Amino acid sequence: MAADGKHFRENPSSATSPAKFCRRVSMAKVAFIGLGVMGYPMAGHLKAKGGHEVAVYNRTFAKAEKWAAEFGGTACRTPAEAAAGAEFVFTCVGNDDDLRSVTIAKDGAIEGMKPGAILIDNTTASAEVARELDAATRAKGCHFIDAPVSGGQAGAENGVLTVMCGGEADIFEKARPVIDAYARMVGLMGAAGAGQLAKMVNQICVAGVVQGLAEAIHFGKQAGLDMEAVIEVISKGAAGSWQMDNRHKTMLAGKYDFGFAIDWMRKDLGIILAEARRNGAKLPATALIDQFYGDVQDMGGNRWDTSSLLARLERK
Repeated sequence: MAADGKHFRENPSSATSPAKFCRRVSMAKVAFIGLGVMGYPMAGHLKAKGGHEVAVYNRTFAKAEKWAAEFGGTACRTPAEAAAGAEFVFTCVGNDDDLRSVTIAKDGAIEGMKPGAILIDNTTASAEVARELDAATRAKGCHFIDAPVSGGQAGAENGVLTVMCGGEADIFEKARPVIDAYARMVGLMGAAGAGQLAKMVNQICVAGVVQGLAEAIHFGKQAGLDMEAVIEVISKGAAGSWQMDNRHKTMLAGKYDFGFAIDWMRKDLGIILAEARRNGAKLPATALIDQFYGDVQDMGGNRWDTSSLLARLERK
């Protein structure tokens, strides 16, 4: 545990460490609700890498059946059915309303959870709904951790996500070995809602870095520079970033189908700006970049990845 009381641990089993360093975790009964581009592989890691018994629910039942056939789990008709008897119940859906519909609504997961079970929400949602779910699970004699993730679709598929958690320390310690199946880094940020607030910090950073990279590439191209050569040099210095290393080639090629979609980013930025209005934070650059992403949507780029801010600068 860090000196400030927060808990951090990098998962050696997700890296290229020798097998002898991988931790062994007892098999648990797990439910996973929401099999989108993130949830589908995350649930797969819980079964294949974690070795857990996994029941799944998806709004489209055929997708749950497909997952069950691929990984050997159980497809369920309702979130409550999936959660019945589970020690850990994971959710990964679109937004606050989607989350409420699969947790606290009729036939929702909390209805099916047994006392002592832990609800772990991987949705990027508001801190407000995280606190709602914390209260709802407590009323049922259960526990809650908000656990939004960073790393995108590739991180989910490769099981190397970063997970920012909010909840009680002892409950987090019980859940962390299970979360490790799809994570490279897992940390406890504070009480319920703190995981979502930490994810907001993450997205503020991402938005600023991507806009800076887009402007840098645009400037360099306008100046007639060989941007591959420029980035090869500056990526090893103070300007280097994950976005530069992983997105500059696709940005230079004008291709934007490599990750987190604009629609999702604007959803996240909307949550952030609403939270900033509540807590008094001043986010002028984030608010402006949100508008820039709106311009990209107007260009038809709703499903383009976040690096498509460059397309806005290059439009004729």
